[in-house]
Amino acid sequence: MGGAALAGAASFAAWLPGSGSRFWPEWGFWNPCRAALPGPLARHELVTAAWEGLDPQRVWDCHAHLAGIGDSASGIFIHPKMNSLLNPAHYARRLFFLNAGCADGGPGGSVDRAYVRRLLALMDGMRRGAKLLLFAFERVYSEEGKPQDALTSFHVPDSYARAVAGANPQVFEWVASIHPYRADCGEALDEAKRTGARAVKWLPGAMGMDPASPRCDRFYEAAVRLKLPIISHAGLEHAVLGADTQDFGNPLRLRRALDAGVRVVVAHCASLGQDRDLDQGPHGPLVDSFLLFERLMQEKKYEKNLFGDISAMTQVNRAGPALAKVIEREEWHPRLLNGSDYPLPGVMPITSVNYLVLLGLVQESAAPVLQEIRAHNPLLFDFVLKRQLRSKGRALSKNIFETRSFFENH
Repeated sequence: MGGAALAGAASFAAWLPGSGSRFWPEWGFWNPCRAALPGPLARHELVTAAWEGLDPQRVWDCHAHLAGIGDSASGIFIHPKMNSLLNPAHYARRLFFLNAGCADGGPGGSVDRAYVRRLLALMDGMRRGAKLLLFAFERVYSEEGKPQDALTSFHVPDSYARAVAGANPQVFEWVASIHPYRADCGEALDEAKRTGARAVKWLPGAMGMDPASPRCDRFYEAAVRLKLPIISHAGLEHAVLGADTQDFGNPLRLRRALDAGVRVVVAHCASLGQDRDLDQGPHGPLVDSFLLFERLMQEKKYEKNLFGDISAMTQVNRAGPALAKVIEREEWHPRLLNGSDYPLPGVMPITSVNYLVLLGLVQESAAPVLQEIRAHNPLLFDFVLKRQLRSKGRALSKNIFETRSFFENH
């Protein structure tokens, strides 16, 4: 790979624990993008066991990203710096994410369409009835509600997520992404609900939105009225570079939405980074973001509308105490949802099965099979891996994987 891509890979390596070099990268830097699992692997007891006790019709992966470069009628926008070697961090991210989605497009082909084709192929490796919730991704807006393309790394329109899901309803649902500072945010949310959106995706730090701002109140009112949950990233964000207002990812800033009655899903259970303890004032001490999420989960008044998704928690930069705790805290399990954060399971350097074995969360005997599954189907790998996780004799409950009712029953 070029020097810029190597620099980007080094930044991924910086996420690893000090001992990570013993285990990383198990499959090199690049997704091998192999075809469907060979029959013996598809029928392996680890795969069969992963589905035991689950109704595939109820298994909705609640956190998956659409991606591309806008070379179709998708309307996808990517910032020019993502195509420039002069911006190595952005350039490397584009390479890693598109490789993770096996979306090279081929000679004269479309990257956008290749990405969707690969998703469809991966879903063929899941049990019939299982679905993905595909995320749109909003651009940055100013406090005055004006779009800020200069600060936007990439944008995936609601219309594209809706179209892809509509063309493949047997395997996809879709999630809107609407900035609360937009003048038409209420109307956009009404339209999203009317056309089948199951939720709204936010990444506050990258999108330049403060969930604690009164500017969000009209959006919260509409979300409650329409019974649409918000899936919001919290904690430190590495994958997307945008407005870079990391403080907006503080889990405590979601109190305003929760107090308004919105159902809020905290992506990744805020399992990375530190944030100010705003309960001790605006200049409170820095605390692990996960501990702030834990505090919110323990508040009785949020029992019915605060949830977490466990996407990305098996990555080397997140695995450890937070992952072990969500496995062990069985009283949380009714409020946890599974998502893959696809295409990240296909970004090879950021997950190490061997590291999870070292932590005691995965049996060593399972590692070679999991690694082989990953080379063929990162979606199935993520699912089977999480069904294998154990900590102090506990496992993730099956309801965490059967998320359909969360998005249908409200």
